[in-house]
Amino acid sequence: MDIAAVRSRIAAAAVRAGRSPEDVRIVAVTKGHPLERAREAVAAGLADLGENRVQEALAKQAAWPDGPARWHLIGHLQRNKVKLVVGRFALIHSLDSIRLADALEAAGAAAGRVQDVLVEVNVAREAQKNGALPDEAPALVAHAAGLPHLRLLGLMTMAPYGAPAAVQHQVFGGLRELRDRVSRNLGLATLSQLSMGMSGDFEIAVEEGATMVRLGTILFGERAS
Repeated sequence: MDIAAVRSRIAAAAVRAGRSPEDVRIVAVTKGHPLERAREAVAAGLADLGENRVQEALAKQAAWPDGPARWHLIGHLQRNKVKLVVGRFALIHSLDSIRLADALEAAGAAAGRVQDVLVEVNVAREAQKNGALPDEAPALVAHAAGLPHLRLLGLMTMAPYGAPAAVQHQVFGGLRELRDRVSRNLGLATLSQLSMGMSGDFEIAVEEGATMVRLGTILFGERAS
């Protein structure tokens, strides 16, 4: 886990874009890796841990109840699991529909918790991917921003796997432009976060404005599941 090398690449990408490297946070994706790797990541200074699967994440949390990690849910969230996640994750990256927003709001109200979320946008319009389409996203953002038990911090997206650099720039730049446009049109000053970029494309994501990059393979190697 050569975190220094990864941080150096993030810093170089940030400098190329005229940004401060301090503005980019690493979310270490521990999906499919044992809890020991999560402990190692936190010990090495990576306090933000990302999980795709609710049950796997909750099992790790239960096995490490006093751990200092900030857990992020970065995978698709089904409505029937909403009650399990509210208040258990520092940030949910995958709010992708008004129905899910309403379910999260109801669970937050019942628990007396305000849940931080990002709206997931399928900028590339991939049929197999989750996320609101770009033309649907403004309505979802407006709806979520008006719910008292949700705190909407920004947007998330993924570029097509193995896409050429030009496409990566288009997707990540498209999310930033969408965020800026929606913020301006709705008068929202709080959409500061852009979660975009993974092991194969994080440098371009940083160049296009990512504030969080979700890194797994580059930190931990290929996962077992």
